[in-house]
Amino acid sequence: MTQHDRLLIIDFGSQVTQLIARRLRELNVYCEIHPFQKVTEEFLKEFNPKAVIFSGGPASVFAENAPTVPRIVFDMGVPILGICYGQQLMMHLLGGKVERGHNTAEFGRAFVTPAAEKLALLDGWFAPETNGGREQVWMSHGDHVSEIAPGFRVFGTSPNAPFAITADPERRFFAVQFHPEVHHTPKGAQLYANFVKLAGFTGDWTMGAYKEEAIRQIREQVGDGKVICGLSGGVDSSVAAVLIHEAIGDQLTCVFVDHGLMRQGEADEVVSMFRDTYNIPLIHADESDLFLGALEGVSDPEVKRKTIGKLFIDVFQKHAHDVGGAEFLAQGTLYPDVIESVSFSGGPSVTIKSHHNVGGLPEKMGLKLVEPLRELFKDEVRALGRELGLPPKFIGRHPFPGPGLAIRCPGEITREKLAILRRADAVYIDQIRRHGLYDEIWQAFVALLPVRTVGVMGDGRTYDYACALRAVTSVDGMTADYYPFSHDFLGETATRIINEVQGINRVTYDITSKPPGTIEWE
Repeated sequence: MTQHDRLLIIDFGSQVTQLIARRLRELNVYCEIHPFQKVTEEFLKEFNPKAVIFSGGPASVFAENAPTVPRIVFDMGVPILGICYGQQLMMHLLGGKVERGHNTAEFGRAFVTPAAEKLALLDGWFAPETNGGREQVWMSHGDHVSEIAPGFRVFGTSPNAPFAITADPERRFFAVQFHPEVHHTPKGAQLYANFVKLAGFTGDWTMGAYKEEAIRQIREQVGDGKVICGLSGGVDSSVAAVLIHEAIGDQLTCVFVDHGLMRQGEADEVVSMFRDTYNIPLIHADESDLFLGALEGVSDPEVKRKTIGKLFIDVFQKHAHDVGGAEFLAQGTLYPDVIESVSFSGGPSVTIKSHHNVGGLPEKMGLKLVEPLRELFKDEVRALGRELGLPPKFIGRHPFPGPGLAIRCPGEITREKLAILRRADAVYIDQIRRHGLYDEIWQAFVALLPVRTVGVMGDGRTYDYACALRAVTSVDGMTADYYPFSHDFLGETATRIINEVQGINRVTYDITSKPPGTIEWE
């Protein structure tokens, strides 16, 4: 996206570097994260950023082989914002001093008090009616700046950070000891908005602009070649398919492998949307007998995953061969996957997960990749989907795992248990939608437990399955907390499931967070 003004985020290993990029993208500013090892003089000249942000990180600036940057970055005439380790590195390289210990470490919530001198970076901060004119921030540092570099002045202090906010306004160098990207710094987004305004960004990073540029790039890359797309029915692959089809039409063929482990009505919904609504060439590979046959008697979750993954590769390859002459494979790879693959540690690169590279098919089949979403975060993919006209109900769908219901059915899988699970899951999701809660929840599903319990229905004894309801809130799926349903909602839902789903006589609610648990049961 070289035609956009670009902001460079240099990653020094912070666990929240991605949040910096998300905050900037929300401001319609195009940015990229690159590990410090990659940021050479040549890279900086080629990237030509309009502004630079130094992330936080776990290292000490005075440690041997500490992460650093080429000194030329300070001579480029662009605004620089240093965060936590980034602040310490700026001070260290520009003539200040950093020390460890002496009871100045801060972890968690802190309050910054402003200096008398005003700073444009802090417009909208320090309202007198809030916290007595102080600003809440989130600190996470052991080392501290003990002497600021020449040209810098102090604009904010905290109890353990006398240089919590420093700046050299004339050179547009800014440095903060806290993390404005996390939600525990309530006005952090305002600080980023002020920074990009000072840097002269116009906010031209929009999904409308991205769509047009992506279509042009797809046409340039593909020419008159054929493209195949492994369609899972999820948001990422669906948006990628619709975008590519808009660019090259019938040169695209989608392959939807139905492994018999989809939710109720899901296969029909995906097929009808792509065939009828978008008129996209689609191979519907109903291979449920093959998959369920291979899974018969299997209870170990890792064996389930490996069995499904291997069969998916074989089936996709078989049907992709039927297309004939395809040169390209389309994937719904997102920017977080790209960041993972060039991790801060410098390697070895993290292998992209199987649902992002279709089990290694590109190498196996000799196809070139088309990845039109590789610069986007999940929320931006949804925005692009809206720009492309995908139905809101489809765009807002909760994530669904590649192995499908297999990992929501602990223990041995049978067709009978899958049928029970589908019906229960449909009732649960219907309940969530009826109560207007669907969009508040990151992911919700039913797990059918491998245990039968005694119950009483009418005057008779039952001996049926127990199920667990799961619903979590999350930003990115890396951490999650259970959704706080009311007892009335849970009681009503349990009653509906027991009454409407033959085979279940007991309902529980999973209140485990992640960590220590995972979102899925297997």
